[in-house]
Amino acid sequence: MAAHRTSDYVIRPMTRDDVAAVERLSDETFHDLDLRTRRPGWEEPRRRTEDQAARWRARAEHLLRSDPRGCWVAEDDAGVLGAAVSMKRDLTWLLGTYVVRPGLQGRGVGRQLLEAALQYGAGCLRGMIAASDDPAAVRRYRLAGFTLHPTMLLHGVVPRSRLEVVERVRDGSAGDIDLMNSVDRQVRDAAHGVDHELLTTTHRLVVADRPTGSGYAYVAPAGGAYLLAATNRRTATDLLWEALAASSPTDAVTVDHVTAVNEWALDVGLACGLPLWTSGYLALRGMRPPSPYLHSGALL
Repeated sequence: MAAHRTSDYVIRPMTRDDVAAVERLSDETFHDLDLRTRRPGWEEPRRRTEDQAARWRARAEHLLRSDPRGCWVAEDDAGVLGAAVSMKRDLTWLLGTYVVRPGLQGRGVGRQLLEAALQYGAGCLRGMIAASDDPAAVRRYRLAGFTLHPTMLLHGVVPRSRLEVVERVRDGSAGDIDLMNSVDRQVRDAAHGVDHELLTTTHRLVVADRPTGSGYAYVAPAGGAYLLAATNRRTATDLLWEALAASSPTDAVTVDHVTAVNEWALDVGLACGLPLWTSGYLALRGMRPPSPYLHSGALL
């Protein structure tokens, strides 16, 4: 799909020069959404730190290299209005970032950005989107044929006394990528492929490779799982306990993106005494919710 101009803005392929502006727009937009949907008793949402912003930009540049035809921006004379960053892994299309500047309803910006990204996925058998609670975005996903699976999260401080000791879980490395791609294909029908090459440089990796089951988890900076996949629930449970053990004894940790088929993750969080909320959706087309699996919001 080539660049498309309307009367007052253009939809065009994203370039590396756009990354900083798209990062700022996504930070502003999702910070505002977090403020509106803040749970009682939660700390006030914060804007990204410079380290978090740098990680976001590195991830966007990675996807620009791997999937340049899946990355689009909307722009007018004042600057970037929105962006859609998508990727294809095996025969699955995934939407990693979708953001539109608030207040642009009725101009068709969000619809045209999503259409451009979806066209990149033409021919794919499956689709995945990690959706926020934003009503306009969720409506577009449903109209595009995606089934909306509500997701849950647990959030709070993990008491050290409640942590379980797990065995045969080790630190991983880039040498485990073939194993992780195999697990991915068993769980979600598509390997993360080049995304593992990025994640092994930005996150701590823990791996279980046992006769009874295999799996991995990338540990979030504050503890908990940034992305977790396993071939059975017992292995997934051990990996999540290991990821939670990396959390601070005084700071809250989040276990998020939990679909109903992943109740094993709820059981771990509830065993830690973490409160439970609903938050967002996993939007799927042509597939069932993966399990045992906790998806990444940006790389699914």
